[in-house]
Amino acid sequence: MADGDADRHFVRDIQGLSGTWRWTGKHPEVRVFLRTNQMLHCIVDFAIADATFKDTGPVTLTFFVNGHPIGTERYTAPGPQHFDKPVPPEWIEPGKEATVGVEIDKPWISPADHATLGFILTRMGLAQTGTNQE
Repeated sequence: MADGDADRHFVRDIQGLSGTWRWTGKHPEVRVFLRTNQMLHCIVDFAIADATFKDTGPVTLTFFVNGHPIGTERYTAPGPQHFDKPVPPEWIEPGKEATVGVEIDKPWISPADHATLGFILTRMGLAQTGTNQE
């Protein structure tokens, strides 16, 4: 999130910069260019903020690769989280851009200005790993 060219990969709902993390809205999404479709994992590092969790309570996040849901997780406590799932090769076309997104079921809405905050994002993308085993 802190890379100098990170903004050019953002498709939607990723806001501002605060060191190595950014706030998201309800459905953040990035695009990445991939040379291969082999042994890829969808990886998202994020945190559920204490301040928003006080109002929203447990939240459910659904993770997507090229529009395909790859996993849904319920988070019952605030704090840092890590999501990592293998991506089916048929979802990715080598030499093309792919999208990675997340949707939170209950974003926090500011009572003052109605700003929408989802979660704190530190990393989101696809990474090639040594194995496609879960």
